[in-house]
Amino acid sequence: MTYPDIDPVALSLGPVKIHWYGVLYLVAFASAWWLGRYRARQPNSGWQVEQVEDLIFYGALGVVLGGRIGYVLFYNFTAFLDNPLMLFTVWQGGMSFHGGLLGVMLAIGFYARKQQRGYFEVLDFVAPLVPLGLGAGRIGNFINAELWGKVSDLPWAMVFPGGGPEPRHPSMLYEFFLEGVVLFLIIWFYSGKPRPALAVSGLFGACYGLFRILVEFVRMPDAHIGYLAGGWLTKGMLLSLPMVVIGVGMMLYAYRKKA
Repeated sequence: MTYPDIDPVALSLGPVKIHWYGVLYLVAFASAWWLGRYRARQPNSGWQVEQVEDLIFYGALGVVLGGRIGYVLFYNFTAFLDNPLMLFTVWQGGMSFHGGLLGVMLAIGFYARKQQRGYFEVLDFVAPLVPLGLGAGRIGNFINAELWGKVSDLPWAMVFPGGGPEPRHPSMLYEFFLEGVVLFLIIWFYSGKPRPALAVSGLFGACYGLFRILVEFVRMPDAHIGYLAGGWLTKGMLLSLPMVVIGVGMMLYAYRKKA
């Protein structure tokens, strides 16, 4: 297939350029805001719309700060030691899901304390709001022609700018489908009924970690890191495996405690 080669700049206003990647981040936050308000309006939700709006604000800060710090520390730590100011060069790109996840978890801690709510009560409420935003971010990766996969002869393989002349897996679209669409459907419908505390968050972590690991088998690792071992183990796998283990453990604990 032919890569559509979309201009990553959505709108230019003189010297100011608005990139699709930034627009899609706004789409991610807007989707979480809308879904959170929808859930808060359901009978016996225990949430008010105003509380959701504050929660999304805290979560957005956690995503942006955690995502940037996580990318620098997880994927560019050596360069960071040489130039600590690179942490602030956000215009050069670089965000990490795992860093964003840690940032959101920390932000939820501040929010839960402020609202005098249980930490895992808030975490379970937030989990279903996240996948659509993850999907939007992967569309941004596709528009930027970044994070492409290994060489492939499949009918939907594409030749990406910067990826050489050979067609490759559109791995960012795989992630859009699994981490965005499939994960959303699983978590949204599972959380539509009362579940024991920790179960929704645990299912999110286990499913995301599994989906990410699967895609990592066909996704090219960061060029400056490469494979960690065996010509197949990537940093993304290493960061995602604990999510699977901890997520499954959380669900087991949740249902055993309920029983």
